[in-house]
Amino acid sequence: MMEKQNIVFDFGGVLFRWHPPSFLARVWPQRVADDVAGAEVAAQFFENYGGDWGAFDQGLIDAPTVVQRIAQRTGWPAEAVQQVVDAVPGELQLRSDTVTLIEDLKRAGHRLFYLSNMPEPYADHLERSHPLGDWFESGVFSGRVKHCKPGAEIFRLALERFGAAPASCVFLDDHPANIEAAKALGWQALLFSDAAAARQQLRALGLVV
Repeated sequence: MMEKQNIVFDFGGVLFRWHPPSFLARVWPQRVADDVAGAEVAAQFFENYGGDWGAFDQGLIDAPTVVQRIAQRTGWPAEAVQQVVDAVPGELQLRSDTVTLIEDLKRAGHRLFYLSNMPEPYADHLERSHPLGDWFESGVFSGRVKHCKPGAEIFRLALERFGAAPASCVFLDDHPANIEAAKALGWQALLFSDAAAARQQLRALGLVV
């Protein structure tokens, strides 16, 4: 008999496309020649999701403020920074293979949730554009709770919202720091690379066929 678990999905890079180097190469072709250059510019722009962008992720500042701060910090024109901020929703394309995995996990009887570092404007966009309520019982967006991964508080808030114990949660995320944080708090956690590899890991746990 398959044991039912609480399976918690990250969004960017897991359910939705998120690859900043290629994203910036598409949005800023005059500034970013390829993915290699894109990785360097992404490090400056997103600061590994700390700094200005981290504050935006946590809902501590709004979109106009993050644009202003990034422009002041980097010297890039504010209108160019605005172009990137405006293009993010279009970058967050659904990964259909992850949707198939979600649907299979639901059919197996597991409870499904999400835990995503996501600024409020993008969270609103995803809710408008996709049937999140069909796929997930509930979820947490960082921008709405004013905390973000890998901080312990957002994991605590998630457990409270999900009504779940840490050991009953299997967390899928593409950032090693978030995986380590979850494990340190007693969660089961799997580093996500793609849906096929995640399916193999979940199958090894006896959670999906």
